[in-house]
Amino acid sequence: QPVEATDDAFWDQFWADTATSVQDVFALVPAAEIRAVREESPSNLATLCYKAVEKLVQGAESGCHTEKERQIVLNCCRLLTRILPYIFEDPDWRGFFWSTVPGAGRGGGDEDDENARPLAESLLLAVADLLFCPDFTVQSHRRSTVVSLGFFLSSRTELLKLLLTCFSEAMYLPPSSDSSNANPWVQFFCSTENRHALPLFTSLLNVVCAYDPVGYGIPYNHLLFSDYREPLVEEAAQVLIVTLDYDSSTSSSPTVDGTTTGTAMDDVDPPGPDNLFVNYLSRIHREEDFQFILKGVARLLSNPLVQTYLPNSAKKIQFHQELLVLFWKLCDFNKKFLFFVLKSSDVLDILVPILYFLNDARADQSRVGLMHIGVFILLLLSGERNFGVRLNKPYSVRVPMDIPVFTGTHADLLIIVFHKIITSGHQRLQPLFDCLLTIVVNVSPYLKSLSMVAANKLLHLLEAFSTTWFLFSAVQNHHLVFFLLEVFNNIIQYQFDGNSNLVYAVIRKRNVFHQLANLPTDSQSIQKGLQRKKKTPEPISRTNSQDGVSMEGSRPAAPAEPGTLKTSLVATPGIDKLTEKSQVSEDGTMRSLEPESSQPPPEGNPPSAVSDGEPWSGEASHPRRDRRRLSSASSSGQWAPTPEWVMSWKSKLPLQTIMRLLQVLVPQVEKICIDKGLTDESEILKFLQHGTLVGLLPVPHPILIRKYQANSGTAMWFRTYMWGVIYLRNVDPPIWYDTDVKLFEIQRV
Repeated sequence: QPVEATDDAFWDQFWADTATSVQDVFALVPAAEIRAVREESPSNLATLCYKAVEKLVQGAESGCHTEKERQIVLNCCRLLTRILPYIFEDPDWRGFFWSTVPGAGRGGGDEDDENARPLAESLLLAVADLLFCPDFTVQSHRRSTVVSLGFFLSSRTELLKLLLTCFSEAMYLPPSSDSSNANPWVQFFCSTENRHALPLFTSLLNVVCAYDPVGYGIPYNHLLFSDYREPLVEEAAQVLIVTLDYDSSTSSSPTVDGTTTGTAMDDVDPPGPDNLFVNYLSRIHREEDFQFILKGVARLLSNPLVQTYLPNSAKKIQFHQELLVLFWKLCDFNKKFLFFVLKSSDVLDILVPILYFLNDARADQSRVGLMHIGVFILLLLSGERNFGVRLNKPYSVRVPMDIPVFTGTHADLLIIVFHKIITSGHQRLQPLFDCLLTIVVNVSPYLKSLSMVAANKLLHLLEAFSTTWFLFSAVQNHHLVFFLLEVFNNIIQYQFDGNSNLVYAVIRKRNVFHQLANLPTDSQSIQKGLQRKKKTPEPISRTNSQDGVSMEGSRPAAPAEPGTLKTSLVATPGIDKLTEKSQVSEDGTMRSLEPESSQPPPEGNPPSAVSDGEPWSGEASHPRRDRRRLSSASSSGQWAPTPEWVMSWKSKLPLQTIMRLLQVLVPQVEKICIDKGLTDESEILKFLQHGTLVGLLPVPHPILIRKYQANSGTAMWFRTYMWGVIYLRNVDPPIWYDTDVKLFEIQRV
């Protein structure tokens, strides 16, 4: 039966107990009971929430000077963390925290009801106040404090956990492309209503970036002392990325020099985003701040790679996915930070860990999200010329990775890892192939000298992607060949001199280019090509890829353990929606190119005819309506290749430069071999090193870069990915486990 709100003796028993932990609260308050109270005595649940918030507000106002007050605040905090997800999962309750509670006015009289705050606002402001409460969450100026640093850290962690739970209402709404449905909890917390917004933002960022998990480097240190800091850093990283969940494609985004894209009429600075956290993040500009952030993120990302001679002697952090989301937000919202990252070879301290994670997760279905974010970050970086230039730095760090041993640059490392992902990753990574090759295209004009291993990998990919069955078996597969040809053309035209290894590999595999030039287009050959598919189920043959020995100390990439939990993700937009073409002019500046086919789709053909699973790049394809006509749909509704369709893109294959190179160099190489009886690569390479094609090649084509552009599709992807990570990582206590989340599905591998 309903209990009166004034019955303090009854309500106080919920938070008066001294010896509880958050785990105790989760054990003592089972899910079934919360749901039963919600259905059968809603007024009691409402009173419990209201009373718990009231205790937090009182604690914030009084300053929590006694041990008892601090205990009450922590218990209310744990109780609300336990109950909130069950409020959010029921649509009828979702508005409850945004309503005002009758009689909650300060004076107790009716006249105060007018300006009573919604419960959610009171709760958020109390938590913000409590996070800066002397002797509770921060050191006080009085020297006589008896409270240990561990207590401060764990109190902060519990308050941040409650904050994250408040923000998690987003998990209970299905994914929608409408970016206007901003999270009201985050919106209020990051608004000017919160007087602590700036100190909170800087504190969260400082806590994450200053953390050094290895500490003083005493081996096995982490096994002897409990580290109160790591849970706080994880919680801070999670709260930070959730508060920065903001769709930048809908806003006026600052351009390179910090001004906004607008007309000359807008001479006043446009107001930044209402979300103060996004606003502050986008306005960080001091070099030393950038250095601090970059060093901190790089140190933490590299932590899992640090190999020690004593097994398990160093602490390994687990929150690299949150760090990658944070790094993405920094680069996406603050262009000055992006340029700072690319200004020196420090960017390689971010690149190497990302390549390590990509390589390590390639066979694991439960880590598809990690693969995507890693590739997205590299796509964003590759849109800037400096990234390609930085890749020429020799790679000497020997992080044990399950890839062939090579001597070369960071560009070689990137190509070798991408080859490994494409040839030995799992099936669900196929939508990423376009992105991976776009990154290679973007950096290719700047690569001074590829190693023989990397050159062979690129040619092996071309060989695999240009088999007839692969080209004819899906409507977008030929794009991969176009990307690879563009890579070869960029290197031959702009970096011929240092790339004798690649030129040699092209000469050795010249038959692949001749076969492409002579690709059959008649129906019979198309059918024959498709027949071959049935005999080779493996998507890409791994033969003729001389993998050689893997690096010492590396473990092969393993699939997920059966039963591993994973969360579903929304589809990502195709590469044509993810990127925008820019042309690099002589002086290195870029200008955006309008997409070629912007005409509306014909009637009766919805714009989404090209699904997210089949990226469509404007290259080598007719505009959509032509493509519909060129590739006949067979009776089963399945797409089928036709001679007209093959002709439509075969005629556009950019083979001129390579054919000219072969025409000039093959006879010369053959002559040397006959004259000197050579079978030795090194002599031929020496000849190619000194050769030149000046004046013999077609006029160099302009360099095309496909730069990442923000869009609501990726904003939604980031939201589902981020909350999925947070859901899975919060297991002790399991805050959201077994509640009815709608943003994603929980699946078992």
